[in-house]
Amino acid sequence: MGKVLVLNASYEPLNITSWRRAVVLLIKGKAEQLEHNGRFLYADVPLPTVIRLRYYVRVPYKEIPLTRRNVLERDRHTCQYCRAKNEQLTLDHVIPRSRGGGDTWENLVAACVRCNVKKGSRTPKEANMSLLTQPRRPHSSLHFEIVKYTQGNHNQEWKKYVIGI
Repeated sequence: MGKVLVLNASYEPLNITSWRRAVVLLIKGKAEQLEHNGRFLYADVPLPTVIRLRYYVRVPYKEIPLTRRNVLERDRHTCQYCRAKNEQLTLDHVIPRSRGGGDTWENLVAACVRCNVKKGSRTPKEANMSLLTQPRRPHSSLHFEIVKYTQGNHNQEWKKYVIGI
């Protein structure tokens, strides 16, 4: 039937759960329904797509590691210069390492080999190449999972509760 986005009492995304678990939380009064997709479990019970917990749950901050895989996930396996997908992608330093650019979330992007070679050790502006999106650190460890579930025309109602997708 689908997945449900669970928000903390403060409206920050907490996790993604099954529709069955979400319905149990609603029945027990531990959560409230914020969004539904127009489908119904029973005559007056809409199938939830976003719920919010009634009580705040403290979640320890978890740093997302800067890895090749995570950068490619953040950029949706798409070259950030020419939009090429499913090619052999490399990581490109927006400000080249030869000019002091480091390995940071804000300085690394996915790039196809052709664009990476074309850009060389220049900045995108000097190479007359523009970035599709400005690279930045993902906001939460849940970021990649939410991106996966909102691709295409699925779970579009989640986007108003999530920053940066």
